[in-house]
Amino acid sequence: MKEQNFKNHSRLVKGYHGLGFFLLLAILIGSVINVCNSAPENLYSATLIMAMCILVAVVMYFTRSFALKANDRAIRAQENFRHYVLTGKTLPAGLYSGQIVALRFASDDEFPALAAKAAAENLGGTAIKQAITNWKADHERV
Repeated sequence: MKEQNFKNHSRLVKGYHGLGFFLLLAILIGSVINVCNSAPENLYSATLIMAMCILVAVVMYFTRSFALKANDRAIRAQENFRHYVLTGKTLPAGLYSGQIVALRFASDDEFPALAAKAAAENLGGTAIKQAITNWKADHERV
């Protein structure tokens, strides 16, 4: 597997982020056109098709957001434990989830200092990732 770094760490799944999004968008546009052009006797079924398309979009959004939230909670616990093993202390209290998710890419050598710096300076996730000099790959993110 290719070495991971700041420039190539994000992951897009072609079937989900590409094909799924564009198919859903095409169906939504088609269903809106169908509602606008339908005869009064077909308006109910055309509206149901559009409502089902909107429902699929909402389900796709929440399916992804729930998986990411669960993954973020696991990362928080994992990184808190890693910080405890390395320093004997839990992570600084001021860190929010986005910062901790970004810190998971830091090597053990720079992790405690970068965590303290992130808490003290309120660094964002991108700034934290850019500050990492020895990148620790994470190929398990969903």
